[in-house]
Amino acid sequence: MQQPLDDKYSNNYSEKSLWEKFKKFSKKAGKKVIYCALLLYYVLQKPEVPVKVRLTIIGALGYFITPIDAIPDIIPMVGFTDDFGALGVALTTAAMYVDDDVKQKAKNKLRDWFGNYDDSELEEVNDKID
Repeated sequence: MQQPLDDKYSNNYSEKSLWEKFKKFSKKAGKKVIYCALLLYYVLQKPEVPVKVRLTIIGALGYFITPIDAIPDIIPMVGFTDDFGALGVALTTAAMYVDDDVKQKAKNKLRDWFGNYDDSELEEVNDKID
C-alpha cells in the first residue's frame, strides 16, 4: 500500500522552504500551481482548520517543496504537473476553509509576483473549491 502524501512529505514542509520554492520557481511553475499552493498556505494560517486537513495541506506543500518527486520539477513544461495534482487534491480537502479572504490574499501575492493577469486563468483552480 502506498504511503499517503501527508505521511510521506509532511517532514519536507517548512514555511521558510515554501517561500524559497516560491521565490525560485514561481515563474516556472506558473500561476495555477502557485495559486493552489498559496491558497493552501493561507488556509493553513487559519486556527479553525482541523488537524486532519492541516496534515493533508502540509503533505501536499511538502510534496511541492520536494525537488525530486514523480515528475522532477526541472523537466520543462511538465515538471509541475504532479505538483498541481497533489495540490489540487489537498485543495479539494480544504475547500470549505477557502473563503474570500484566503482567495484575495493569494491573488494579491500572485499580482506581486506575476503582475496583472486575467482572473480567468485561475478558473480551473477555483472550480475545485467553489
